[in-house]
This record gives sequence, structure tokens and C-alpha cells, in this order.
Amino acid sequence: MEDLGLYLLALVMIFLMPGPDMILLLQTGARLGRTTALATALGLAVARICHVTLAAMGLATLFKVAPWTFDGVRIAGAAYLLWIGVHMLKPGSLTSLNTQGDRPPAASWRAAIQRGLLTNLLNPKALLFCSVLLPQFINPQAGPVTTQFALLGVVLVVVGLLFDSCYALAGTWVGRWLERSPTAQRVQQWLFGGLLIGFAVRLAFMQQA
Repeated sequence: MEDLGLYLLALVMIFLMPGPDMILLLQTGARLGRTTALATALGLAVARICHVTLAAMGLATLFKVAPWTFDGVRIAGAAYLLWIGVHMLKPGSLTSLNTQGDRPPAASWRAAIQRGLLTNLLNPKALLFCSVLLPQFINPQAGPVTTQFALLGVVLVVVGLLFDSCYALAGTWVGRWLERSPTAQRVQQWLFGGLLIGFAVRLAFMQQA
């Protein structure tokens, strides 16, 4: 692909922008540790695979033709982000958001993967992003369009997973630093929870372009 470098640059710029995925990873790493945060990153990667597949199937076109489908996904995504944000603000959110408790570790990993999956999958902006960005780097003269779409999708998922893993590890480092100060822990909790609530409100009022 001739424009692979430009495509990678576009992805880097996108994944460096603060968003609900980044906040979720930082908060999960800070409160629940590296393993749970990396499981959340895996869930985000699975969601991106779904978005790339749905974009290839033309679901974004369905959003245009039947706006109620877009609104349904948008409201569900906003409600889910709001739910996570509110739980982050509660004292003891470590146990209310996490499922580990007395359960086996596999249960907490599944819950973390599910949080990452739903956070991204219920965000129609992510699907529209794939539907808008990927076709710009497809050249019908360079070979089968399906193959090019798949390759671009793989690159998107891999780059996203690399960035998400870095955010997860950064959140873990923040958590270790916050252990020294209960006040700082509370400030971090309110900051990240408030940001997720803000993203939820923005998504709830987002209009389809």
C-alpha cells in the first residue's frame, strides 16, 4: 500500500486523542491492576474487529437510511458510559465495578473484556470512523478491495491494541503512585468518573453527520 505511512500516522493521531476508551483503561489499570486492564484492552480490540467487519458490510449506510438505528446505538452507548462513570464515583467502586471478589480470576477477566467490548461496540462514532477512514486508503487498481479492507482493518486493530496496552500499563503505574495518598486516589476517581460521564453526555447529544 502506497499510503500505509499516512494511514499509520492517521491512526496514531486518533489513538492519542483522549476518549472513553483511554479513560476506561487508565482507571482500570489504576484501580484493578495490570492484568484486568490488559483484559479490557483485549475487549476493545475485539470491538474494533466488529466495527471493521460491520463497516465492510455497510452498516454505516444503514445508519443513514434508518436514523433510528444510529440513535438506538448512541443512546445505549451513552447509558453504558454513564453507568460506568457513576459507579466510578461511588466509594468502593473497586468492588462494584470489578467482579473478582471471591470469584475465580477468570470471571474478572471476562468482566473486563466485556467492559472493553461494550464501551467501544456501543459507540457509533467508532463504526463511522472505520467507515470513513478505511475507504480513503483503498485503491481498486491495487487488488481485491476486500483484501485491502481486511489488511487495513488488521493494522487498525493491532495499532489500537498497542496503544491500549500502553494506556493500561500507564494506569497501573498511576495506581501504584496513588497508593501513597488516599486523597489523590479520590481525586483520580472523581476525575476519571466525571470524564466518562462527560463523554456519555456528549454521545447522548451527538448528531449523525
